[in-house]
Amino acid sequence: MKSAVVVFPGLNRERDMIAALTKIGGTPPALVWHKDAELPEVDLIVIPGGFSYGDYLRCGAIAARSPMMDVIRERAEKGVRVLGVCNGFQILTEAGLLPGALMRNASLKFVCREVKLEVANANTPFSHRYAQGQVIRCPVAHHDGNYFADAETLAEIEGNGQVVFRYTPETNPNGSLNHIAGITNRQGNVLGLMPHPENLIEPAHGGEDGKGIFAGLLN
Repeated sequence: MKSAVVVFPGLNRERDMIAALTKIGGTPPALVWHKDAELPEVDLIVIPGGFSYGDYLRCGAIAARSPMMDVIRERAEKGVRVLGVCNGFQILTEAGLLPGALMRNASLKFVCREVKLEVANANTPFSHRYAQGQVIRCPVAHHDGNYFADAETLAEIEGNGQVVFRYTPETNPNGSLNHIAGITNRQGNVLGLMPHPENLIEPAHGGEDGKGIFAGLLN
């Protein structure tokens, strides 16, 4: 599978993402600058984490206006898989590719620690390597990961099975509604995820719990 990692000013997790995609998929992804005129033909597009444009205005709001996001939107409509992690999740919501919004953590503090995630829907391209209800470990590092949606939208994504990962209640790091950690679009080919699975894929990281997301996509 061919993949690409899109980089915006201020992102700082692209190297981790490139390493994960290369180690698991065997082929280095294409690295695409957000102002590049073209995006190569790939099967997976990844927007990594960090602080695009210094998180000014709102997290992901400026990056979401990049012309590259129009290209990504067109590819997603054609079925190409898109993964946004942390700031990538924020960018996807700001660009309208995913419903809801990521707000300031309930604690009003930056949170950097390991949490536990429950696999709420194992029937997606991103989660099929896990068992339904399986609990995995995953690190988080964010200040604005508190997922919010209005009641109608929340009921819709819950009813459609768009919630793919949830924090276990005792490890919810940000006050996210329904403990939501990751959701897909209605078609199921775009995933936004606040935790960083790319940082838990090998023994050197302390575990391989995050490996299943990439293995399921790349292999």
